[in-house]
Parts: sequence; C-alpha cells; structure tokens
Amino acid sequence: MAKVTALTETKLADLWREVKDQDADDFWGDLKEETLGIAKALIETHLEAEMVERLGANIYQRNPDRCGWRNGHYTRSLLIEMGLITDLHVPVARQRVGPSELLEAYKAEQGQVKTLVREAFLAGVSARRVGEVLEPVLGKAISASSVSAITSALDREVAAFLSSRIADEFDYLLLDGITLKVKTAQGVQKKLVLTAYGITGEGKRRIISFRIANSESEAEWEAFLNDLYRRGLEGNALKLVVTDGCPGLHKALDTVYPYVDRQLCWVHKMRNLTKRVPKAIQQECLAGAKKIYLADNRREAIRAFKNWAGQWRGQVPEAVACIERDLEQLLAFMSCPKEDWRKVRTTNAIERSFREVRRRIRPMSCFNNNASCRRIFYGVFSHPNKRWEDRLILHN
Repeated sequence: MAKVTALTETKLADLWREVKDQDADDFWGDLKEETLGIAKALIETHLEAEMVERLGANIYQRNPDRCGWRNGHYTRSLLIEMGLITDLHVPVARQRVGPSELLEAYKAEQGQVKTLVREAFLAGVSARRVGEVLEPVLGKAISASSVSAITSALDREVAAFLSSRIADEFDYLLLDGITLKVKTAQGVQKKLVLTAYGITGEGKRRIISFRIANSESEAEWEAFLNDLYRRGLEGNALKLVVTDGCPGLHKALDTVYPYVDRQLCWVHKMRNLTKRVPKAIQQECLAGAKKIYLADNRREAIRAFKNWAGQWRGQVPEAVACIERDLEQLLAFMSCPKEDWRKVRTTNAIERSFREVRRRIRPMSCFNNNASCRRIFYGVFSHPNKRWEDRLILHN
C-alpha cells in the first residue's frame, strides 16, 4: 500500500519527464503517436493507483478493510501538454469514493484552454496556427489535431441550435443566402447557406436559423421555411418578409407564408440598377432613385418615382422598368412604423453577418465538409445573438 500512496503523491511533472525522455527532440513539436500512447499508459496507471488507494484493495483482492467495489470504467478525452489523448480508460467504483485528483487538476485548466482555443478558432485563426497564437498565453503548445477535436465539440451546440424551438414573436423576417465553397466526394463545390434573421416588435434581433443547400431553388427554400414553421415560427406576428427578390424564395413563400407582405431589398435593387445605367450618368440617376425610398411617406415616394421615371425613361428604359415592375414590393416597408423603416427596407442585417463570415473564412480556400461550414456559421452568428440578448438584459 505504501507503493500505491507514493505513486499517488508523485507530481505530474515527474510523469511527464519520463515521456519527454522517450522523444525529447519532438516533445513540443509534432509528437509521434507512440509518445501520446506512453502518456496515456502513464495516466491510466496513475488513475488505477488512485482507485486502489480509495478502495483500499487491488483488483480482485479480498480485503476486509476495503471501502468499496469496482464497476468497470468509462472512456473520455484529455487534453495534456503533448496533445489530445482519446479513449482514456477511467476506472469507476460502485460507491462514492471521491473524484480523481489528477482529473480534477486538469478540469479547471481544460475549460479555460478549450474556451481560448474555440474563441481563437472562431475569430479567424486557422486550426494550424491556433497553437502558435495561444502558446505564449497557455505556456504550452497545442496541435492542430487537438484544436480540431476541441472545435468539433461545437457540433453538439450546432445541432441543438438548428433543432431548438423558435418563438413565434418576430414582426419582421429577413431571408438571404451566401455562396461558399465546400469539399465533397466529387471535388470542391459551391454551396448556398440560406439564412433567416428576425426582428421583434421590441427590437430584439436574432439569427434564427440557417441551412446548407445546393442552390436557391424553390425546393431548397421551401424545405428551409417549412423547418422554421415546424419549429414554431408560424408567422402569426409577421408583418413583413424582406428578401433580395430570388424567384425560388418567393415561390416558396407563396406556399409557407402566403399572406405576409414582402419587401424587396433596396440595396440589391440599386445594384441591379447600376448594371443598367452607363457610368457617365450613374451618379445622377442613382441619386434620383434614392429619393424614392428616402421619401417621408408612400405618396411622396410614388411622386418621387414618377419624377425620376419621367427624367430617365428615354435614356435608360431598362433601369426604369427594373424599378417600375417591383415598385409595390419596394415600398411595402412604408406600411410599417416609421422607426422600423431603416431596419426593414434592406437585408443589410444579414449582409453584415455574411461579411463577418467572409472575414472568418479568408484564411481558408474552402470548407472541408458541411459540418465545418455549419460550425463556423454557428460560431459567427452566436456572437451577435448573445450581444443582442445582453443589450436587452441591460435595457430591462
């Protein structure tokens, strides 16, 4: 029993010294699998010694003074200085014999490490460089594989977010998509990430959900909208749905939210207008079109359009037709409270989130798979969601 006690009291540094001696040159670099295997064996030996000491008996030993009985083991991962150990066997007792001192020592530290790794990864640092960036802070190196293992834990949060109940509280629903590249079995392919953003009557804003799709077809958008509906967003409070004018999306809206008014995004419309106006007159023409949505009311907006159309129809008839055919849906926002006009006449709220996604993925040529794409989107979107929750708490 004295040997067991001595082993239990051995400092972790002494155990690591044995491992370092096995491969000293590579210890803080790309360590070999066998090095982590040695570390795993040492930790399991230590955990076994702890259990022996707590029970007062070795395995299968009949001892009248023993404090309990074994009940197999469970497996877990453990992040140590050398990297991530997987499938670590932790012995379990039937009775309460207290937690492992070794695992408790790592518990607090691992929580901090995982948080730092996750935040660095989501902030735009590549998995390969996270270890380099955090080494001065943590005092130890973290391998890219360890970073990937930690960030993969986000998958559970992503799944929970994409299946959680949605409160039917939103007055405005903004819908848009962003194109990204994802590696597939057939090679790198372009994927669409369809996104829904909601604003409540009290001003609460939230990225409601997102979905990876192959296109912006009617079928893809309808599947996404039906998922929102099934999860609780029935649209009973909806006053307006804001879109970029995608035909597939509008057909899907006809099926899922047919009675909700629609607003076409003015930013997208002005971009379309730019393509139809020669550069020599772009500035003057677009300045006149801008007066339409900046009008104080619907009547003045219609008057501004007529004046603008009368001035430019002869020079750029296609540009005038571009506005004219969608004028009703371009002015839908004016039926809402005036204080909401700037929020709902464009899809800028989603576009800002998309810019953050593009900034985050700049170091990457493409996503490795759909899971990594969902992970990054969730990480980027969770920040503004939390910021708006914190604002509401402060205001209340």
